[in-house]
Amino acid sequence: MEEERNDVHGYAKLGKAKRETDHHTRGAFTNLSPPLDAYNAVYLAFVLGGAGFLLPYNSFIMAMDYFKVRYPGTPVVFDMSLVYIAVALLTVLGNNLLVETFSLNSRINFGYIMSFITLIFVVVCEVWWEAFGSATSYTVNLAAVAVVSIGCTVQQSSFYGYTSMLPPKYTQAVMVGESTSGVFTSTVRVLTRFLVKELRGSTIYFFTVSVSSVATCFAMYHLIRRTDFIQFYIALCERAKTRITLEPTEDAGLIETTDTQYGVLKIQTSPPPTGNSLSFANPAYEPSAAVPTYKVEDIVIRGRPSVSTSGVGLSSLKRGLQARWEVTKAIYPYMISICLVYFATLCLYPGVASEVISCHLGSWMPILMMAFFNIADLIGKMLASARYWTGARLVRCSVARLIMIPLMIMCVAPRSHPIFSAEITALIFSLFLGLTNGILGSVPMIQAPTKVEDRHRELTGNMMTLLYMFGLAAGSLVAYSLENILNPVEEHPCDYHSNIQVQEKTVHNVVNTTVDTIISSTPSTTLAKALLSLTTLNSTDTV
Repeated sequence: MEEERNDVHGYAKLGKAKRETDHHTRGAFTNLSPPLDAYNAVYLAFVLGGAGFLLPYNSFIMAMDYFKVRYPGTPVVFDMSLVYIAVALLTVLGNNLLVETFSLNSRINFGYIMSFITLIFVVVCEVWWEAFGSATSYTVNLAAVAVVSIGCTVQQSSFYGYTSMLPPKYTQAVMVGESTSGVFTSTVRVLTRFLVKELRGSTIYFFTVSVSSVATCFAMYHLIRRTDFIQFYIALCERAKTRITLEPTEDAGLIETTDTQYGVLKIQTSPPPTGNSLSFANPAYEPSAAVPTYKVEDIVIRGRPSVSTSGVGLSSLKRGLQARWEVTKAIYPYMISICLVYFATLCLYPGVASEVISCHLGSWMPILMMAFFNIADLIGKMLASARYWTGARLVRCSVARLIMIPLMIMCVAPRSHPIFSAEITALIFSLFLGLTNGILGSVPMIQAPTKVEDRHRELTGNMMTLLYMFGLAAGSLVAYSLENILNPVEEHPCDYHSNIQVQEKTVHNVVNTTVDTIISSTPSTTLAKALLSLTTLNSTDTV
């Protein structure tokens, strides 16, 4: 509908096609001076926000040493990852449908409260008191992971919707925070194990640090939420959601009418007079701005509230679906790209990466693989720049990146003799996987909100998170299938080398024993012949 296209940006004649020279809502305010992010405090707060909603999950995963001792012989880490991703996918679907029902602040607070309460319950009842039996405790921990997944996913999706209304670098800040979370929890776990030798005690301290960190992130969010910087950009997006229609749909300013229910939209250069007239000036941020203001005289306004203020009903559902379709048409390359990126990553990390075997590094090999990935991922997200990338380039690179799946599989298959058996090859693949995940996973989230109208920015962030979680879930299912194909290890590659060494040592011992026996029990002539026979036999075997 023509009216639908003309009621968002600027003020165009109703019933007429909008000219290409009409300004974008933000462009219409280019002469305004947005508040500054002093000392990058808002940026750092969003880095903490990105770290905060992944800290609970990373805390469960990094405490794998405790859980493996607590539940020996069980795939506890794999079960936790599977439960978290499955519940997260369902949650992000529900959050995307209910994004207009609950306010942004309510959803973020809900996520923090769920994470905070669940972590306190685990550290007090499960780790400290050990209040449950082994079987019950296993179920309780999986349920705790599911609850954390609900809270963190609602929070994650809402944070991306939040930063979509801000300049693009704040979306990057959230993604940097996600990678920082993994590095932070790894460091804290190493330090607690080093400082507290007793496993249960170190785990209590580890979860205590995690709870304190989540509380810090929560406090920082509320400190920056009411700043002028945040309120300025949110006000621009909220303003774009309000639609005003002037009746009739013809050029009301060019005709004479005695019908007092309609009026004229006039432009005036002086500040609007006080009284009952309606003005679109913005004195909150530019009280002295000498720019044209818009005044409505003698008018009946039919206000069309945004979808977020509409009631629940068929018409509201229709508008919501139409809005999502408009967003999808504008950002579908970025949706495809981010889905493919995280699909490839979850196919290989942490499952296949943890299966790489090194006869020299031993149990340190999977730790190094994960460390290389996390560090490269953090560097990639910090270096991500949206200047070079277009939607088509992102899709092409994301498709090309799928080649990493067979390449890394060849580092673990066949299990007895992997095609790429050198440790350095697997480590380089892990570095490349992390670096490309950081870059190609950040740019779509940064660019997508800039391709839609201001009123759809929050919805865009939620829809991108939906495709992000779909890629994670699909990749996890493929990783589970790959793990079943690769296991069990019938002939360990390190066992092959050790068997060769054992055989050589056995042959050496047999030869020495034979020589000693011959020397002690035979005359010199017979001894010389026997030694000559052994030497000839040894030479033949060598050839």
